[in-house]
Amino acid sequence: MGLSESAWAASPRLPLMLKVGLTGGIGAGKSEVSRMLVSYGAVLIDADKIAREVVEPGSEGLASVVEAFGAGILTADGTLDRPALGAIVFADPTKLAVLNGIVHPLVGARSAELEAAAGPDSVVVHDVPLLTENGLAPLYDLVVVVDATPATQLERLTRLRGMARSEAEARMAAQATREQRLAVADLVIDNDGPLEALEPQVSKVWAELLERAGH
Repeated sequence: MGLSESAWAASPRLPLMLKVGLTGGIGAGKSEVSRMLVSYGAVLIDADKIAREVVEPGSEGLASVVEAFGAGILTADGTLDRPALGAIVFADPTKLAVLNGIVHPLVGARSAELEAAAGPDSVVVHDVPLLTENGLAPLYDLVVVVDATPATQLERLTRLRGMARSEAEARMAAQATREQRLAVADLVIDNDGPLEALEPQVSKVWAELLERAGH
């Protein structure tokens, strides 16, 4: 005989894997949030890191990128010249789409492997810069957006990363708008202020994730 609704509600929940999509615009501070979540116990799957791995020398990914964009996007030692490739794709949405069409399926396959290797009761955080742009929100149990104003993003990119203003603006323009990211968010972390204001918010989000996972 099945449990009644009241008995089901009262029964203990077993912890389950919680799949979290973490995103934010360039310069919003998503990497710092990832670091904090890992320190609390999250299993991190970093799409940017995987994207670098899948185009390492000798890889299928690098061969496909060279076929699409030419040998001019390689350095003298045969590795991918990221600034050269970035200058090409961030100035042309069509070429950016070509690059994404090569890299994203490879990143997705590797991410699935890493997720399968995580424990069944893990909180798995997928750090995905282009989650909104690629319509990936439905893949996760919930989406956390690290939010900052465009003015703050631009200031961080030019001051902390040393980007030229034009380059920073091009990178930002190639991504979703702030409003588009917030539209897919289940939880929002406001990182428009100083670093010391960030950790209390991340700690609160972590507690929410644990609760949702049944821990």
